[in-house]
Amino acid sequence: MKKYLLWLVLALAISAQGAAFDQSTAVRTELKPAQQEAQAARLAAEVLARYHYKATPLDQTLSAKIYDQYLKSLDAEKLFFVQPDIQRLSAYRTGLGDAILRQDLTVPFAIFNLYEERVLQRFAYARTLLEKGFDFQTDESYQLSREKEPWPQTDADMRELWRKRVKNDWLRLKLTGKSDKEIATLLDRRYENFQKRVARIKSTDAFQTFMNAYTTAIEPHTNYMGPRAAEDFDISMRLSLVGIGAVLTEINEYVTIRELVPGSPAATSGELKTGDRILGVAQGPAGPTVDIQGWRLDDTVALIRGAPDSVVVLDVLPAESGNDGKHKRVTLVRKTISLAEQAAKAAVRSVSDGKITRRIGVLTLPSFYEDFAARQNKVKDYKSATRDVAVLLEGFRKQKVDGVLIDLRNNGGGSLNEAISLTGLFIDKGPIVQQRNAAGAISVGSDTLAGAAWDGPLAVLINGGSASASEIFAAAIQDYGRGLIIGEPSFGKGTVQSMIDLDQIAKNEKPRFGELKLTIAQFFRINGGTTQLRGVTPDILFPSVTDEASFRESSFDNALPWTQVEPASYAPAGDLKEVVPVLRSRHAARVKNDKDFQYLQEDTAEATRRRTTNRVSLNEAARRSEQNAEEARLAARESAKEPGNAGSAAGAAAGSGERRSSRFRDDGLQADERNLATELAAAKARKDAKDALLNEAVQIVSDQVAVAAPGVRVADRIKSGAMALPQ
Repeated sequence: MKKYLLWLVLALAISAQGAAFDQSTAVRTELKPAQQEAQAARLAAEVLARYHYKATPLDQTLSAKIYDQYLKSLDAEKLFFVQPDIQRLSAYRTGLGDAILRQDLTVPFAIFNLYEERVLQRFAYARTLLEKGFDFQTDESYQLSREKEPWPQTDADMRELWRKRVKNDWLRLKLTGKSDKEIATLLDRRYENFQKRVARIKSTDAFQTFMNAYTTAIEPHTNYMGPRAAEDFDISMRLSLVGIGAVLTEINEYVTIRELVPGSPAATSGELKTGDRILGVAQGPAGPTVDIQGWRLDDTVALIRGAPDSVVVLDVLPAESGNDGKHKRVTLVRKTISLAEQAAKAAVRSVSDGKITRRIGVLTLPSFYEDFAARQNKVKDYKSATRDVAVLLEGFRKQKVDGVLIDLRNNGGGSLNEAISLTGLFIDKGPIVQQRNAAGAISVGSDTLAGAAWDGPLAVLINGGSASASEIFAAAIQDYGRGLIIGEPSFGKGTVQSMIDLDQIAKNEKPRFGELKLTIAQFFRINGGTTQLRGVTPDILFPSVTDEASFRESSFDNALPWTQVEPASYAPAGDLKEVVPVLRSRHAARVKNDKDFQYLQEDTAEATRRRTTNRVSLNEAARRSEQNAEEARLAARESAKEPGNAGSAAGAAAGSGERRSSRFRDDGLQADERNLATELAAAKARKDAKDALLNEAVQIVSDQVAVAAPGVRVADRIKSGAMALPQ
């Protein structure tokens, strides 16, 4: 009780100190923990202490780690708290575990409330700076990332930090040609929107943030998901939801339709289009319309989703109408929407090699998805990455491709079962992955189905975003000698997670407590090694476009260490040791003359330089000089691709130079500030842009075909239905 009273005094003192910083701070409602959240936290603590692979008692040592992780999740860039805040809060550094066990979350919520208060204060101060403008003739700079910096010592230090932050925002817009009046209006609206978003934060958000600070303080890949987050995770695994098939975004506080899913109720109705704004939602023709203006996007989405074949009525402001334009009511029947864009895709690429043209099948897999519930209920043809890939491979066989490339870049993983069964499509049968649980017992996950859907030349393209199930698949393909691994070293996540439904444990009839994604084991390659920390090392390395120090597994200070176990008993399916040096040599010779690949290397080096420098000038002349040099560099590339141009910077600047260079200019805007049509066009351009890494990987597979089996069309050897699918 004394600690609790001390905290109230502390909170009031901090609030008073903050109020002195800026009296114009917006009023907001204090967030308070719900009883069910305190109960969920206690239950989660019991599960974590008993069943986690790295079981850790909820003592003062772990409490200190939770505290550090909580502050990092709230203010990683040190932009909101000042050092006096941290000194006062440190009194509770070792008491957060006790708060969980006592089911009293007053302290963690008080920390979150202070965070919200500080955020509102900082943006309120930022808005006052817009009245004066800035002097861009002085020589000063702004630090882009402050994660490794200490918190500002005083309010004066914090004001100076925000002055430079706002000045940088202003300068970015100024360099695009906007007037001071336009800039001040735009930034004021931006900062006000930040304040409004903070005011819409709920206690469930604060609770989930705190709980994830707890779980990740134990180990990086253990997470807490509230009921809504758990449902979103399930959707991402089964690749389907019940709704209307409209992708929504928020623009100027309006819930706006970004795109329509082909074949969905929203698309087939003919009454909705991109840019339409949704102002209200009613359940059924006779239901009352709920005004959703000012709502959070996720709350609106939850209101529009519902049961299959149920009716939802939307109050819509058409895209072409002004804010005071005529509304229309659109009645739709909810259906199951397939998220086809997130499923496996296939394409066939032709590669010319002298007089020979080879056909390479490219299979892109965004995740190892699986409808867990449907599989458990033995639903026929349940959604599964393996099933989809098997169908696509059959298509490749019919098209008589010569080799197959599996693109797993930025595939963060998914179902372990899918990693095993999908690997089985490319080997006869045998072990795929080893698992060691907390007790040290080792089990082996194997493909038990005879036959392969594809036994021809194979390569797997990975990068730093390829993790978990992607690494299991790539490692098994490499260990079996079944195919080439191409790209960057993978992420380095060698742990296995299982979903624990806290409501099921508590026997709650309705979702109240959420779920834990709990690390229960570590996986090992069949050769005995592990991908943990080190990832999968490609046979042919590409330039690394990710920052290992801040992005991959090795960036976590509490990641599990690398270790190894005894190899499993397996028979290699092939041996590429003699082939790899030849393919490396051909690759090196080719990219030496490949402009797109060279450009990628240049861009990677430039990104590394900027990341290392971590500062930008706030002097207008200096920034314009940097901007002009960068635009000229990029425009020269475009000029080199156009007929009649030599590719020089001078050629790039000639004639339509201003038009050309403006395409590469930083517009200084955030996504929700751009015109939707412009944003969609830019997204399409990014999607359609030449992919130098993929192109070179396809060339390598073509080389692999030539070196391994010259003159043989391997697709002719693969028989239709050569293997069964998992049931």
